[in-house]
Amino acid sequence: MNTDYIDLLIIHRFDYSTPIEETMEALHEVIEEGKVRFIGASAMYAYQFAKMQDCARNHNWHTFVSMQNHYNLIYREEEREMMKLLLEEQVSSTPYSPLAGGRLARLWDAESKRSQIDMAGKKKYESNKDIDLPIVERVHKLSIQKNLPQSAISLSWLLHKKTVASILLGATKMKHIDDALKAFDVDLSNEEISYLEELYKPHKVVGALDKGENI
Repeated sequence: MNTDYIDLLIIHRFDYSTPIEETMEALHEVIEEGKVRFIGASAMYAYQFAKMQDCARNHNWHTFVSMQNHYNLIYREEEREMMKLLLEEQVSSTPYSPLAGGRLARLWDAESKRSQIDMAGKKKYESNKDIDLPIVERVHKLSIQKNLPQSAISLSWLLHKKTVASILLGATKMKHIDDALKAFDVDLSNEEISYLEELYKPHKVVGALDKGENI
């Protein structure tokens, strides 16, 4: 890209093996050296993110400006703590898996190559199919009413959230990008947002890991 700096450097999850001070000081130094402009964090518990931000402030170091967290219509556990914290901290959310591995972009059982080989996606979502499928069906119904792709409805819901600044879209085809762009043409009403949200039930936390846990 012909640049000698990174616009946004994001650390991957919470590092249990490294002191917070060491991590935050290293991130501060790469900004001071001009190698990085801003820093972000990814999937972790809200208390861990808060501790890292406080550590940086206490040492007058640079703080995080973004959180790359697991957030979509069928996984909303982030709303319990993290999204509230981000709003207070004025930190942007850049959700990953915004379409739940394609499950919010098509009818759940529609065959695709990804649905066959994506073992991580199956681990995240298949165990909750019974409680999540009715939500996906509502996305489908709304997409028919508005004559838009399901992905446009699902992504538009995310874009209506105050803390969401951008979305990490795992597109593998040009059509995926074209369909995603249509999300900007969707203006969901408060009633439609409630319609999409009201069936949600609590999920096991997926993304933030406990010490020693594997993905």
